[in-house]
Amino acid sequence: MSLPQIVASSTVGSAIRVMIVDDAVVVRGLMSRWLSEEPGIEIVGAFRNGREAVDNVLKLNPDICLLDIEMPELDGLAALPLLLARKPNLVVIMASTLTRRNAEVSLKALSLGATDYVAKPETSRELTFEQSYRREIVEKIRILGRHQAPGPLRPRPSRSVAAARAQAISLRPFSSIPPRVLAIGSSTGGPQALEAMVRGLSPVLARLPLVITQHMPSTFTAILAEHLARAANRPAHEGVHGEPLKPGVVYVAPGGKHMKLARQGDSATIVIDDGPPVHFCKPAVDPLFRSAAEAFGASLLAVVLTGMGTDGTEGAASIAAAGGSTIAQDETTSVVWGMPGSAAHSGHCSAVLPLDEIAPKIVRLVNGDRA
Repeated sequence: MSLPQIVASSTVGSAIRVMIVDDAVVVRGLMSRWLSEEPGIEIVGAFRNGREAVDNVLKLNPDICLLDIEMPELDGLAALPLLLARKPNLVVIMASTLTRRNAEVSLKALSLGATDYVAKPETSRELTFEQSYRREIVEKIRILGRHQAPGPLRPRPSRSVAAARAQAISLRPFSSIPPRVLAIGSSTGGPQALEAMVRGLSPVLARLPLVITQHMPSTFTAILAEHLARAANRPAHEGVHGEPLKPGVVYVAPGGKHMKLARQGDSATIVIDDGPPVHFCKPAVDPLFRSAAEAFGASLLAVVLTGMGTDGTEGAASIAAAGGSTIAQDETTSVVWGMPGSAAHSGHCSAVLPLDEIAPKIVRLVNGDRA
């Protein structure tokens, strides 16, 4: 039986402290080796179940916990609230294989306070050779651990500070044409933001189609669509190639494929594209935004929600060139102000708003308000 591993701190200063919790000794060893090779990241503990992690979280004081879902004694979902109760500012990244149950559990974990999730390769052999998984883990640890995590690790700016920063952002006028289609792009923090958005859009959602690209793997996107259907009380599903775009329906880009829009006379259809990743993502936001701008021009309204990286900025440029409008989520309410921050600073957005103000603004725009 493998014993829990506790690694004494050896780095003074600002290293990101990581705790690994996984019942597979191969996974713990591989993750520890990967992350130990990265400058600025320190492994402070590796445990085989949630109980050991909960018992040691205060002593080890990690910034980030990589938390497996399926473990003996105390699984990830049960351990999550106990870890956060002991260390409320702990950044928890859930790790699970691509099963329907694990996708459901991962989304449930986000609602309970987990910051993000990663989809593990199915086998240890695949994990060993999966460089894209290693890149994703390292990127998320660096961004969430050092720059954007809530709490004492690095507090988000107050609304007054964020508002002062936003004054330096150049905004363009909204289109004078009421929106005929709404497109949303999101990543880290997106599932919760999307559910809040679709609830707030209920007064107008029956009048226009909603197309969404959320950075997510396959299986996860189907579950997300089901959650959004319940939140919106409207039909929601993964987009299907050749499917006509209809008002009142929510279309989610399927994991592992890009979703685009194509114009056909007075109507538009969904296009599912198996092209290469964009910004290391598949689905990506830019292909959706660019194609939607070409199909709908000035009648397109887009939103860039919380997420890492810059995906959506090039699409926002295409939307602006076509006469459409883009709204970016503000820094204070974003889990990570990467995507919306990049779009906001590009000069192609018409507003930068807190999450709770975006849906009411869209409702006003659909009803004819141009201010």
